[in-house]
Amino acid sequence: MDTLDLARWQFAITTVYHFFFVPVTISLVAITAGLQTAWYRTGKEKYLRLTKFYGKLFLINIAMGVVTGLVQEFQFGMNWSDYSRFVGDVFGAPLALEGLLAFFLESTFIGLWMFGWDRLPKLVHLGCIWMVVLGTQLSAYFILAANSWMQNPVGFRYNAARGRAELTDLWAVLTNKVVLVTYPHTIFAAFMVGGAFVAGVALWHLVRRPGVDKDVFRSALKIGASVVLVASAGVAISGDLQGKVMTEVQPMKMAAAEALYETEQPASFSVFTVGTLDGSKEIFSIKVPYLLSFLATGHFDGEVKGINSLQEAYEQLYGPGSYKPNIPLTYWTFRLMIGVGMASAAVALWLLWTTRRGRAPARWLVWLAAPLPLLPLLANTFGWIFTETGRQPWLVFGLLPTASGVSPGTTSGEVITSLVGFTALYGVLAVVETKLLLRTIRGGLAGTDGPAESPDESPDKDGTADKPLSFAY
Repeated sequence: MDTLDLARWQFAITTVYHFFFVPVTISLVAITAGLQTAWYRTGKEKYLRLTKFYGKLFLINIAMGVVTGLVQEFQFGMNWSDYSRFVGDVFGAPLALEGLLAFFLESTFIGLWMFGWDRLPKLVHLGCIWMVVLGTQLSAYFILAANSWMQNPVGFRYNAARGRAELTDLWAVLTNKVVLVTYPHTIFAAFMVGGAFVAGVALWHLVRRPGVDKDVFRSALKIGASVVLVASAGVAISGDLQGKVMTEVQPMKMAAAEALYETEQPASFSVFTVGTLDGSKEIFSIKVPYLLSFLATGHFDGEVKGINSLQEAYEQLYGPGSYKPNIPLTYWTFRLMIGVGMASAAVALWLLWTTRRGRAPARWLVWLAAPLPLLPLLANTFGWIFTETGRQPWLVFGLLPTASGVSPGTTSGEVITSLVGFTALYGVLAVVETKLLLRTIRGGLAGTDGPAESPDESPDKDGTADKPLSFAY
């Protein structure tokens, strides 16, 4: 592989790895805030104990997410300097907002929340965790605004003398039609992961330790599974809107997602397709009539452009070359995203049904505890692989080809060295993360032997007041 291929592999590996932590962080902090709000409103001890339990898991996850996220910035300068120079004037504003506003908001109030349990009034302390929620949402929006500009560039002018895009309208970037549909879709998908994580941990405790904190973890299971179901409905609705916007701004991505080679009106949705090895021709397909037309245009008789006709149009617009993404990869990641996501919703619904009216979960269900949060996490991953590979061969659609964004002075040996180093480091971090999470999960809820202290109460007679939420390696 040449330098370009190696740089793409490195960015793919580090980005996918980093995004394992992102949806858990976004959703788990909000669920934790909801649990603490329930404790503040009702005074029920179970909500306080769940807040501290899942709050600690959130802290472990966000620490790892921050560490892995820093590598993304290094790669822009190491392997993608031409890309950085091209988009820097546009990306500077949303990424500065993300760093100076959202990230500082998160980090400041995480510290206040962690160490404020025995120091801050209950309402102020509750407000701290909700400020963290706000920070994560702002951070997600600003980053998605930057990514959406790559999908649909707006609010800029091209400076031919400097060979780069220059920002002319920040508001246009922040209200890009792509980010307006991508943001809710990404957030709902993240809540599917967080809800499944909460439910999976609770399920493990209910099956493996049925006599310990049964009622508390039953509530957690119901909360987590319900979050998954509500979020899955949000994913379906926002995904439908996103598909129509994608067809408008990137019709080749929609055609590749369906392996639709020829323009059809009406167009059928391909449930399963077998094509040639080079992805240039369909051999066999199972289809649902009219469905693709509705997904792409909102009308059952709408026209959907095919890959071949779009290739001809792009050659006339951009010049000779192939403008087709990797068809098999785009096609199957799109289906895996949908299929695995639907499977996670089905499992959540089934868990609610099997545990209804006080029923205890069957012991064999413990085997679902680990796969349950992994299903929506994999769906998120497949979705982002589809989003980024479906845009190829462009880094910035219609403006900057991927081959033009790589650093001109970087050699294959340098990329291989950093790729091996980052992969080894991430392997070690994965072991640390998994060990910390498992140790905390197995440790169970705090305060099993007695009621937990509230943030307002002073130390008890033994001097063992509520401890701040902190952990050590």
